[in-house]
Amino acid sequence: MTIAISIVEDQRDMRESLVEWLNNAPGLRCVGAHASAEEALRDIPGEGPDVVLMDINLTGMNGIQCVGRLKQMLPRIQVLMLTTYDESDLIFDSLRSGANGYLLKNMPRAELVAAVEQVHAGGAPMSFKIARKVIDHFHKTPKTASELDQLTVREHDILKLLAKGYMYKEIADHLGISMSTVRTHISAVYEKLHVQSRTEAAMKLVGQS
Repeated sequence: MTIAISIVEDQRDMRESLVEWLNNAPGLRCVGAHASAEEALRDIPGEGPDVVLMDINLTGMNGIQCVGRLKQMLPRIQVLMLTTYDESDLIFDSLRSGANGYLLKNMPRAELVAAVEQVHAGGAPMSFKIARKVIDHFHKTPKTASELDQLTVREHDILKLLAKGYMYKEIADHLGISMSTVRTHISAVYEKLHVQSRTEAAMKLVGQS
């Protein structure tokens, strides 16, 4: 089965080279080549491509914005970002907008063809440098706070007293607050810790110490 491809690239030489590369690759066919996002949004729905190669740094509407609009119009279309940039912000903005892969323009022709075939088959191809940046990003992302870290200072104090066996009235007297306030805090503690009883809450506290 032939894979139909549309190109969005504002540099004429690059656009023409891509058309030539794709049309000379077995099983691939370029059905459209566009110099702007506005032109692409107008014409691509009628071209019916399986895959779109999208430059990021377009004049006027940029490629990231264009991907978002295209995905609204054609949710099943596969989009590969093709760019000279490997900045993390651009990578993640592209993926959030709906891009299915991210490639650098200086990649060998054979790798570009393979990437088109991969994304059409359901993959998410990325240049090696891009893939490493994605991995590094997640390695640097702080771990999600534990359940106990979500408690306020007051809730944590009440949990400690619960774990020591204090009754609700004793907690209220100890902290100088009303019974109603104690119940409200304990309800919040149970919800944040995903527990149903004093014993379960106490076990969560002991487990982290």
